[in-house]
Amino acid sequence: MSKLPTRYFIDLTQPEIAAQLKKNPLVIFPAGSVEQHGPHLPTGTDIFASNIIGHAVAERLDGLVLPGGPLGVTPMHMPFEGTITLTPETYMNVVKETCISTAKHGARRCLILNWHEGNIPSLSIAADALHRDHGISVVTVQACYIAADLYGHECGGLTHGGEIEVLAILAHRPELVHLDRIDYSSDAEHGRKMDKLRRTRAFQPVLTDIRSIAATGWYGSPEHATVDKAQRMLTDIADAIADEAAEIFQQLDGVQGGVAEVRHLQEVS
Repeated sequence: MSKLPTRYFIDLTQPEIAAQLKKNPLVIFPAGSVEQHGPHLPTGTDIFASNIIGHAVAERLDGLVLPGGPLGVTPMHMPFEGTITLTPETYMNVVKETCISTAKHGARRCLILNWHEGNIPSLSIAADALHRDHGISVVTVQACYIAADLYGHECGGLTHGGEIEVLAILAHRPELVHLDRIDYSSDAEHGRKMDKLRRTRAFQPVLTDIRSIAATGWYGSPEHATVDKAQRMLTDIADAIADEAAEIFQQLDGVQGGVAEVRHLQEVS
């Protein structure tokens, strides 16, 4: 069969999807949110970021990109207009039922690619259920943290509405970025302090309002972002995710394949 015209599940025909899943049973679930991102970025920043990275990873891994959004779990941003949030229960069901549907058509591997930190607990529970109850091999990657690891040193870290997020949208739809509208930013020192507090491995404090991190809803210095830098960041992130995900799936095949065979033998004995 010829090369797919697109990697996006909902743009393809049924025979194209059937043939692709038979060729490589990998689906990619982009996870994001709809929430305020200041005066210069669209409310769909997080889902746009995960989608554009997801498509780049799909090209590298020969997978399909599921319609994974746009909504997520983001009550922290509800004090600002433009935010729409789901409950964790609703969101987990959307993730699970979407991926389970594809599993019934032959998908065996699922890469959940997330850009929104508020989704992390829900995605962890959903991913466990997808594997435990439905036998899907699942890897979840926090793409926003990959971006921070690769570009945080030259973009002032991962900040809400900062340069890293601007670059993600410049790589996707530059007309949605309005750097000329930047007229304020919350205190960067305070924002970094609070973000560091909530991102430690050992302690997880509860923050219920984005204004406890940034009074204006965002902080950072995105004014130096360029389209060239955005494309470079997209390439680097997609390469890093594809390389690591491929290795992890291979390792999972080695251990989970044996477990599945034992389970099958137990069931038929």
